Amino acid sequence: MNNKISGYGEYLWNDNREYKGMWKDNNMHGEGEYRWADQRLYRGHYKDDKKHGYGTYIYPDGRSYEGEWKFGKQDGEGVFTTPNGEARRGIWKDGKRI
Repeated sequence: MNNKISGYGEYLWNDNREYKGMWKDNNMHGEGEYRWADQRLYRGHYKDDKKHGYGTYIYPDGRSYEGEWKFGKQDGEGVFTTPNGEARRGIWKDGKRI
């Protein structure tokens, strides 16, 4: 495949970031899970190395966003949940709630 990563794989960076999921042409593409060294977590869809489609982003303090992503940013319908469980539904555009 022209020496490019495609299909399922796991990758661990030297700074302890980790990705487990689908790859296409050396890019995260399809369903996957990305964990940062500070324990932030994204679980969902990727397209060309960017969060794209449906996914959940969880912060270390318990906040989360579950919903639509476009080109790496929240975009579309989603739910932001606070650490105490309060859920706020809304529409996001380019990473910001509108």
